[in-house]
Amino acid sequence: MNEKDRYILGIETSCDETAAAIIKNGREIVANVVASQIESHKRFGGVVPEIASRHHVEQMTIVLEEVMEKANMKFQDLSAIAVTEGPGLVGALLVGVNAAKALAFAHNLPLIGVHHIAGHIYANQLITELKFPLLALVVSGGHTELVYMKDHGSFEVIGETLDDAAGEAYDKVARTLQLPYPGGPHIDRLAHEGKPTIDLPRAWLEEGSYDFSFSGLKSAVINTLHNASQRGETIEPKDLAASFQESVVEVLVTKTVRAVEEYGVKQVLLAGGVAANKGLRTALEQTFTDQEDVELIIPPLTLCTDNAAMIAAFADILYQKGSFGKLNMNANPGLDLTSYE
Repeated sequence: MNEKDRYILGIETSCDETAAAIIKNGREIVANVVASQIESHKRFGGVVPEIASRHHVEQMTIVLEEVMEKANMKFQDLSAIAVTEGPGLVGALLVGVNAAKALAFAHNLPLIGVHHIAGHIYANQLITELKFPLLALVVSGGHTELVYMKDHGSFEVIGETLDDAAGEAYDKVARTLQLPYPGGPHIDRLAHEGKPTIDLPRAWLEEGSYDFSFSGLKSAVINTLHNASQRGETIEPKDLAASFQESVVEVLVTKTVRAVEEYGVKQVLLAGGVAANKGLRTALEQTFTDQEDVELIIPPLTLCTDNAAMIAAFADILYQKGSFGKLNMNANPGLDLTSYE
C-alpha cells in the first residue's frame, strides 16, 4: 500500500440508504456497500423519516464492518472519514454524522463533511476525469438543478426547481396511477410501452430562465385522469406515462442545451437518482452525440442512486484542499451547495 495514496471512507445516510465506501485517490472504488430500505417504506408509499432513522441505526455498524472487510483494510490504513452533512432527512443524517465523528475521534483521522448534491456530481469522477468548465444536470427525488462549475469544488447553481423536483413529480404521478413505490422506475418502464398522445404542459417560465417547475405538470396529469373518469372514458396508463415523461425530459434537455451554449462548457454531467431514467439518458445521448466539443458523462445505474462512493469521491477534493470538519459537526438539512467557495 503506497503511503502517498489517499484512502477515504465515505458514509451516506441522507435518506433511505445506509451506505459506506472506500475510495482510493478520489477515483478508484476499493469497496462499496449499500443497504437499501425500499421494502420497509414501500407499504407506506414513500419514505417515513422515523423508520429511515431507525434502520440507519440498525445497519450502520453492519455496513461499516462489511466495507472494511471487502477492502481488506484497517482504520489505520485510512486517510480520512467523510460523511454526508446535508441536505437530507435530519434524523437520518444524524446517524451518519455521529458514526463518522466517532470513527474520526477514535482513530485520530480527519473528518470531512460533504454536501449530498456535490457527491452526486462527483460520482462522475469515478468514471472519468472532470474537465472544466462543466455543467451538471442534477435530477433526483428532492432536487432538480443546473450547476455550473469552473473548477473543483466551485458550484454555481444557475437553475433550480421552484416547486416539485422531477423525481418528486414522478413519484406523485406514479401514486396517481396506483403504481408501487418508488414510482419513478415504473413510470419510466410504462413510458417505453406507450405513446405520448396526451397533450401536457411544459413549464418554460420566463425567457432565459434555467429554473424548473413540475408542479403544474403533476396537476395536469391528475386533472386529465379525473376529467376522463367523470366522462366515463379510460386513459391508457402507458400513454399517460409516456406523455408525462416526454414533457419532463423535453424541458430538462432543452434547458441543459441552452445552458451549454451560453456557458461554453467542455462536459455535461448527469447526476442524481433520476439519472437512472432511460428516457432522460437516451434523450441526452441523442442530443449530444454529434457535439464534438462537448463530452456527455452519464454514471452507471449503481452510481446514480444514493451511495457513499460519491461522498468519498468529492471528499478527496476537500482533503487535498485541507478543508476539514470539526468534531462538533452537526447534521445540516439546509446545507448550501455554494458553501465550498
